Amino acid sequence: MSGNKVSRQKPCHHCKSRSTSTPPDTSTIHYEKFWLYRHCSSVQQSDRQAQKAGQLFSGLLAMNVVFLGSAFISSMIFNHVAITLADVWILLSILKVLCLCWIIYYLLGTSRQPHAVLHRDSHAGPIWIRGSVLLFGSFSILLNVFQIGYSAILIQCKSRVEIVFPSIEILFICTQAFFLWHHSKDCIQVQHNFTRCGLMLTIATNLLLWLLAVTNDTIHMEIESQLREVEQRFAGKALFSRNETASCTCPNTTICKIFQKGYILLYPFNTEYCLVCCSVLYVMWKNVGRRISHHHVPHIKPKFKLQGVVFGPLLGAAAVIIGICVFMMYQIQATGSAPNRQVFVMYYSYYIVLLPLMSVGAVIGTIIHALEKRELDTLKNPTRSLDVILLMGAALGQIGMCYFSIVALVATDPRDLLNSLILSYSVLLIFQNITQNVFIIDGLHRQPFLAAAEAIHIGQHAAPSELPSEEETPTSSEQEHTQMSPGKEEEIKEEQNHDAHSQRRVSMLELGQEIRKASLSYIHSYSHLSWKRKALREISFFLVLCNIILWVMPTFGAHPAFENGLEKSFYGYSTWFVIVNFGLPLGVFYRMHSVGGLLEVYITA
Repeated sequence: MSGNKVSRQKPCHHCKSRSTSTPPDTSTIHYEKFWLYRHCSSVQQSDRQAQKAGQLFSGLLAMNVVFLGSAFISSMIFNHVAITLADVWILLSILKVLCLCWIIYYLLGTSRQPHAVLHRDSHAGPIWIRGSVLLFGSFSILLNVFQIGYSAILIQCKSRVEIVFPSIEILFICTQAFFLWHHSKDCIQVQHNFTRCGLMLTIATNLLLWLLAVTNDTIHMEIESQLREVEQRFAGKALFSRNETASCTCPNTTICKIFQKGYILLYPFNTEYCLVCCSVLYVMWKNVGRRISHHHVPHIKPKFKLQGVVFGPLLGAAAVIIGICVFMMYQIQATGSAPNRQVFVMYYSYYIVLLPLMSVGAVIGTIIHALEKRELDTLKNPTRSLDVILLMGAALGQIGMCYFSIVALVATDPRDLLNSLILSYSVLLIFQNITQNVFIIDGLHRQPFLAAAEAIHIGQHAAPSELPSEEETPTSSEQEHTQMSPGKEEEIKEEQNHDAHSQRRVSMLELGQEIRKASLSYIHSYSHLSWKRKALREISFFLVLCNIILWVMPTFGAHPAFENGLEKSFYGYSTWFVIVNFGLPLGVFYRMHSVGGLLEVYITA
């Protein structure tokens, strides 16, 4: 009976194709899918369908929350009476409380369940991303402290919501930063749908906080109106243009001025924090339910070694030093009541010299990538896919601002010296962003170089027979010490001091030899690199340092796009405020993210 049942099974297409050429053999017949295989495949298919359904549902949840918050914020902008800023803050406070409840539940419940985190994504949450979360989170907390202090001083004309909202924001930032620092690499295997919905709700909340920071110019308008009042006083005009402005004027005290200046200086950090958190949370959302197989885990993970680079660090260090000097001179002179025109000329001239060098380096690196024979890395990597999306998306901020500046300058007076410098700066910045993106994305998709032999280990030839003798000498000396007279003890102490002095001299000589060996190994490793790897490392390191200084300057207060007054007078204060607050944080995020991508290109080269 069993033989008859076997003979009735339908052969698969492999057997049908081979039936004409080879005689039938019962040992080589490939049967159609058995019930166990069909059952396993149906389980896998249902698992994929459940995963897609969970991602779709959580994505729809985030989309609806974002649309609701955007409607509130847009209504606040276009109709101040119906929807006020306090209403928007109440909505965002409710969302932040919900996110806090989910994060606490994840920390105390979900992540502690058995078999909850079986895999951790090694590519997700690198140290520079988590460090930026802590850095921007710390500055955002300080920003909210300044906002609380500013609102407390003007409590007679401010709503109490303006004190409660920053307090909830501080709690939200601290909890979220702790959550991302410890769990950004998790591939959670339990409570998939609830975790996806919690992550998407947190992403939507951060996006709405970013959108509110981009469009909310309340304190900036207050400071601008106060500056206009000061100008009117010096001109002998009316003291106040509006009665409500007079009631909410910052008193002429040092503490109030500190809160105002600190708020303006730290304002971009809040938007940066929201963007970085969104990127990390998105990777966590993609990793929910993900099972990492062994071939996805790299056996040899390249590490950062400062070897094989000479000219890149030198040129990059020169760019950083000159940039710091330009930044300090700009901050000293541009923060005054009447910024000097020469300061803007100096600032844009620095960019006009640096940006072509960065563009040429990126173009040369892309050509070298095309010439080398490294294979492409085709493995599924959500972190790398997100890196590419973020690089392309963040570059749109600076590119958009540049095109707005180009239109404004061409329409006014492009022949002026400062206008021509800003025009050249805008064109060069667009070209630099495009070339650098191509270089980084091409490098991220390349397989890393694997060295044929590791570096020679120094100091591995110590004789093991010396160790017992060193252990025996203290015991023998202790036995002799108990049998000797006090006169001989003094002689032995002198000899021991002399031996200790001689050992210090020997240790100094050994230290010098180790330094010499390290320098020789550095030169040896540099000389044995191929010219392509040398060039890629030099270019990558130079671009890393350049992007660092281009990140530092706008992050810590250099905002000539808003302070030169050219585009502001063309588009109007409110319009240009939204454009700058949309493009500037994206530009800062682009520089920071480019540093991480360039470091990966340097490590794999």
